[in-house]
Amino acid sequence: MTNPTRRVRVRAATDKDIRRTARTLLVAQGPEAVTLRAIARELGITAPALYRYYGSRDDLVEHLRLDVCADLAAELAEDVAGFEDDGSLQLFAICKGFRRWALTHTKEFTLVFASPTGDVGSAPGSALSRVDEPFGRIFLATAGQILAKQDLVTPPDDVVPPELRDDLAAFQTELLAVLGGSGHTFPAEKLDLGTTYLMIQFWARLYGHVTLEVFGNYPIPVSKPDILFDAMLLDLAREIGLSLPAA
Repeated sequence: MTNPTRRVRVRAATDKDIRRTARTLLVAQGPEAVTLRAIARELGITAPALYRYYGSRDDLVEHLRLDVCADLAAELAEDVAGFEDDGSLQLFAICKGFRRWALTHTKEFTLVFASPTGDVGSAPGSALSRVDEPFGRIFLATAGQILAKQDLVTPPDDVVPPELRDDLAAFQTELLAVLGGSGHTFPAEKLDLGTTYLMIQFWARLYGHVTLEVFGNYPIPVSKPDILFDAMLLDLAREIGLSLPAA
């Protein structure tokens, strides 16, 4: 194999500089500060020069979002590394790790999880809906391990609102594809519409709680937010018949 040409090496280095600068602007000032003009100014180049690397600002922001998601997934992978054989402990670690990351990376959280469609970033919570990406995969691999080994308390299919069934069925197909490649033997029949509905509800409550905390929107002042979060997780665990340790 030949060594990369100088042009290829320079291009790769410049691309790395662009993304690093974009990340710095994001962390310092928030998603709205990530513009081609601002990045060009920081790098001492012209804004049109950036179009050799990215077709638009949205293109750059999408790559930045992917970088953030990959970093989050790597951090969560470290959190679950010691619990390979216990899906319940993995899930608990992922939920707590996600909250910890969100509170310490508020601007990145805003970009990935809280930017409306058509604006900076992606739709709220889309890091999970994109199940084939790192964050979605690590979350769903743990869910698959739990579903394969435990009998959860899931709503019967006839409890699922009829108006939601088509959406859940489509998501169910994506989930099965990801779970099938997670390395765990997974009985497909265990992922019925009721279980899919349960997974969406679980994520909605986790995401909603973390979002309220990140943006300081609790309905009352909370002096011990760690206790409130752990209590919410334990409530969720009990509702679905999952045994999780106290914090």
